[in-house]
Amino acid sequence: MRNAISVELRRDCEAVQIPAGNTVKLTAGTPVEITQTLGGAYTVQARAGLFRIAKRDADALGLGDTPDERSESGAAAQDVTEDQVWAALRTCYDPEIPVNIVDLGLVYDMKIARTSEGTSSIAVKMTLTAPGCGMGSVIAGDAQQKLMDLPGVEAAEVEIVWDPPWHHSRITPAGRKILGME
Repeated sequence: MRNAISVELRRDCEAVQIPAGNTVKLTAGTPVEITQTLGGAYTVQARAGLFRIAKRDADALGLGDTPDERSESGAAAQDVTEDQVWAALRTCYDPEIPVNIVDLGLVYDMKIARTSEGTSSIAVKMTLTAPGCGMGSVIAGDAQQKLMDLPGVEAAEVEIVWDPPWHHSRITPAGRKILGME
């Protein structure tokens, strides 16, 4: 989403302050501009600053209901594939950057293991564009939740690492195009 949409919050909702990562409550009636709607979360600009609002609170923005999309039926009956994991990770965004964490080059490693119960366990190592980013735990938590939502996944761990340090050269050609670097 490139153009901001102005709305007034319809109800109180939880938000994460950007870039500090602090959880705050935005109250009903607060005017906000929706500046980004990538990955199922919403980045909004309010008088008090920039915030991330989770998908579950889309109705507070007047964007309708957002039921849980996870399907429990047959979750243990299928193996999760690498393609499914990478696709899920491509739905995770830094709320300040309109490029997903895979195309930003933030994901360093991904492993899928079969559990004794016949389900899958996923381990991801990722970094951030800057060590001082307060949104790191929020982005990692978003990635973990999206991995857990995959059918057949019993466990997902997303670890933030700092070695090697991230560099803009890790951005994929698709990410460079979005950022106007080509």
